[in-house]
Amino acid sequence: MRALITGVSGFVGSHLAEYLLYNTDWRVAGTVYGPVNNVAHLKDQVAIYPAELSQRKVVTDLLQETRPNYVFHLAAQPSAALSRRDPWFTLENNIRVQLNILDVVAELDLESRVLVVGSSEEYGRVRPDDLPIDEDTPLRPMTPYAVSKIAQDYLGLQYYLSHGVATIRVRPFNHMGPRQSKGFVAPDFASQIAGIEAGLHPPEVSVGALDVSRDLSDVRDIVRGYYLALTQGEPGEVYNLGSEREHTTRALLQALISLTKLDVRIVQDPERLRPSDVPRVVADCRKLRARTGWRAEIPFEQSLRDLLDYWRGQVVVKGQGKTGN
Repeated sequence: MRALITGVSGFVGSHLAEYLLYNTDWRVAGTVYGPVNNVAHLKDQVAIYPAELSQRKVVTDLLQETRPNYVFHLAAQPSAALSRRDPWFTLENNIRVQLNILDVVAELDLESRVLVVGSSEEYGRVRPDDLPIDEDTPLRPMTPYAVSKIAQDYLGLQYYLSHGVATIRVRPFNHMGPRQSKGFVAPDFASQIAGIEAGLHPPEVSVGALDVSRDLSDVRDIVRGYYLALTQGEPGEVYNLGSEREHTTRALLQALISLTKLDVRIVQDPERLRPSDVPRVVADCRKLRARTGWRAEIPFEQSLRDLLDYWRGQVVVKGQGKTGN
């Protein structure tokens, strides 16, 4: 079997590549656009294709050469915050690339199963009586990023209905783990704490809203879910992936601080406050579990420890100081 991971050098893509290499006998290829640091250790095991997927001919040449049985389409602009600053870039990038993938699969008449990766952000302004959030919860997007993900999601459905492309759509909730870059709450906190441990910053952690709660999973659980969804899911269907547990941002921060010997001060930074935060988000993943048996398994504390250790290593790698517990 042949698998293609678009965005293989990203946070999630690199973990998915590892999962497939260590748990299947598939041949794995992946596209990159920019740095390849996250998959440098896999360079002898993964066929890497530098590719600008917004160009249709590039996608055509790629799929003609690789002819994958499974396409995990992860390449996207992933930041809701960036989408607020530059809505068109996010919409154009995410929608065009998804369209190219699906249209070329249909044009070449490939028998590829295609994973269309949406987001829990599609649900947007959920109400208390919507919780836990299942796949029938109304979509009330609050950012251009969420709109782009709805478009990707429904392009997947359209190409299944109109062209018979075997698309499986997923809506992952928040996830974290090693290699996650700054710009998201957990790595933002972990990177600050690692810097404080190394003596690079005063003992202060800048925060936004602390009382919102989110459904947080480990990225390694999520990629296992992607594999099961694509190999066992029903084409045309959509599946949530999440831990089905809530953690407040305050609890996340306190758990990270408990992994250190630091005595830190919490400082609220208005720049970190989102203009329209939803108070509570928690997933209902019974649909995927009924189909595949998948459930998030890695403990919250282990995910945070591994994330913090990753950022401690980043501080050392950059020659910025010595970390310690």
